[in-house]
Amino acid sequence: MKKSLGKINKIYAMQLATIFIGFIIFGFSENIKGPAIPRIQFDFMLNESQLGTLLSLNALGYLIACSFTAYLTKKWGIKWVTVAAFASMAVSGILIYFSHLYMLFSASYFLMYIGNGMLEIGLAILSARIFVRNTGMMMNMTHGFYGLSSTVAPLIATGLMKVTIAGHTLDWRGMYLVVLLLSVIPILIALFSTFPVDDISHEDRIPLKVLLKDRVLWLMVLVLTFGVVSELAVGGWLVNFLEKAYSWDTINASSMLSIFFLCFALARLILGPLTDRIGFVLSLIISSGFSALCTLVAILGGESVAFLFAASGIGIAMIYPTVMAFIAKRYPKGSDTVITFTVTLMGIGSVIGNYLIGGITGLVKHMVGEDSPTSLLRGLQAGYGFIGLCAALCAITGLILYVHLHKRKEVI
Repeated sequence: MKKSLGKINKIYAMQLATIFIGFIIFGFSENIKGPAIPRIQFDFMLNESQLGTLLSLNALGYLIACSFTAYLTKKWGIKWVTVAAFASMAVSGILIYFSHLYMLFSASYFLMYIGNGMLEIGLAILSARIFVRNTGMMMNMTHGFYGLSSTVAPLIATGLMKVTIAGHTLDWRGMYLVVLLLSVIPILIALFSTFPVDDISHEDRIPLKVLLKDRVLWLMVLVLTFGVVSELAVGGWLVNFLEKAYSWDTINASSMLSIFFLCFALARLILGPLTDRIGFVLSLIISSGFSALCTLVAILGGESVAFLFAASGIGIAMIYPTVMAFIAKRYPKGSDTVITFTVTLMGIGSVIGNYLIGGITGLVKHMVGEDSPTSLLRGLQAGYGFIGLCAALCAITGLILYVHLHKRKEVI
């Protein structure tokens, strides 16, 4: 009995290690781009609209991965999907290093987001299967590791870009190579792990047609989309905003992004248990509303209240894991399908969101007048204001969801 229990504990420990380290690598790959984007923009001579388009096209890679990962999970199993995800990220790092042509760089970045999409779906499905108790707390804790790695990612990226080896400076290409090759570590762990199989029969599964008629699912899609657009956009635009709007240097701007992710990680680790107590939907409303307030006040208040950009991470951190916990509780026999559906539509929102931020920035800058000394500042404020607006829409949609569930006495 003890031997059997020890074996189970070892298997569970390996599963947790795969999830935790997987989210650490995921956090690195997603958020080292903050300090790198101004350099990428300079090297390829991109304007703000082109930069927004680049981020949108790469988010499209993430979206495409979300659309086929559930199918691969059923065919290959979560283990090999996870290995393939990490492998594609490692290969993309090698390709980025040698990408001196814009088309090759775009394709390499696209591949990295394919891996990110596969990884997120795989880790979400695995988490939904093994976290049957204290779901909200465990979901927030695992995603907290994403926040922790995201906290140090901008600083690591800034430091690595200055490292010189044999007279050659790594710069942003070498930085991506080093960070993405860390994916080899979780590949080795996953190869020696045993993952839970899908033990739900075809007859017991909730058909997609039935799910599509569920108003709750569509409201949750909107909550997740608005929340994640607001979350991911910070990693791509905050450093750029601070450097160009307030003339901050890279170290200070990257430090602010790191503080954002520190707030982000601590919120998930400390406040995660509260989601199980006060309810998932109420948690979504409170946290997204707080994030929207911090972001909009930070923009309107100017440089003196720039710390509120970082404080917004406390609220926005709770959105994604709380939605995943909600799905695991409400759809126990169809979580794979629901996760894939919601994250895929979220990916569409992310593509549109990044494009709109860049487009709004360029449009407002043009409207103010290219020759005006305040044109860039106003454009950046308008573009970043859209991030705050998305957080506000997340709170509003969450409130509509709460009212709908309350009427049906189905509040979770």
